[in-house]
Amino acid sequence: MGIVEMDSIAIPLRLRLSRFLYPLFCDRGFAMNPEPLHASLIETLSLIMVITSVAAVEMRRLKFAAVAYLCQALLIVGLLLGFATVNRALYWWAATALVTKAILTPWFLFRSIRGTDDRELKPVIGFGPSVIVAALLMLGFFRLTHGQVTLLAPTEMAQLGVFRTNLAVASTVFALGLYAVLTRRDAIKTVIGLCLLENGVHLSLVSLAPELPETALFGVATEVVVTVFLLLYVIGGVRQQFGSTDTFKLRELRW
Repeated sequence: MGIVEMDSIAIPLRLRLSRFLYPLFCDRGFAMNPEPLHASLIETLSLIMVITSVAAVEMRRLKFAAVAYLCQALLIVGLLLGFATVNRALYWWAATALVTKAILTPWFLFRSIRGTDDRELKPVIGFGPSVIVAALLMLGFFRLTHGQVTLLAPTEMAQLGVFRTNLAVASTVFALGLYAVLTRRDAIKTVIGLCLLENGVHLSLVSLAPELPETALFGVATEVVVTVFLLLYVIGGVRQQFGSTDTFKLRELRW
C-alpha cells in the first residue's frame, strides 16, 4: 500500500479520533501542522497507542491484555516506519521492533499464559476505580505534556504538531505502564506494564531526535525483550513451585 493510499485511510480515522480525544486532551486553539513527515498517519497511530495502553492495563483477561500489547507493538513499528522517511536508519529499528516487540515478546507472553487460568489476579485497585484512575492519568499526563512541552523539550521541533502530540502520548503511555507496575499483583500484568514503559520511552526518543543516526542505535540497544524473557521464565518457575504469580505473596517467601 502506497503512502498516498495510507494517508487517505489515516486522515478520516484521525478525524474520528480527534473528535473524541482532542476535545478531552487539547486546548481548542491547537492546530495540527500537517507538513512534517506524514503527520496525519503518525498522529493517528500515536493516538491509538493511548487506547491500546488503557486496554492492556485494564483488561482482566491476560490473553486480551497481551493482544492489546501486540496491537501497540505494531503501532510502534508503523510509527518508526513513518519517521524513517527522514532517517533511513530507523528502518533497521523498525525491523528489530517488529521481531522483538511484535513477535517475540507477545509469543513469550502467550506461552507464559497458555495452560493456565488467564484471569488476572485481583489488583490492588478494583476495576471501576482503576478505570477512573487510568482515565485521569491519561487526561492529566496528555494535557500536562501537551501544554508544557516547552519545559520538557525546549526545541523548535518539539513545538510542531506531530512531535508535540507524540511526546504527550509517550508520557501518557509511560504513566499508564508505571501505574500497571505499581498496582497489579499479577506478575504477568506487571511485565506488560514494563513493556508499556519501554514503548513510552521509545516513542519519546524517536519524537525528540528522529533525524539522528544514533537514535536507531540507541532504540535497538534498549529493547527489553531479553529482560521480558527472563522475567517470564522466572515467573513460570515460581508458579510451578508455589502455585501463584501473586507478587504480594512472593514477598513472603523465605530462602
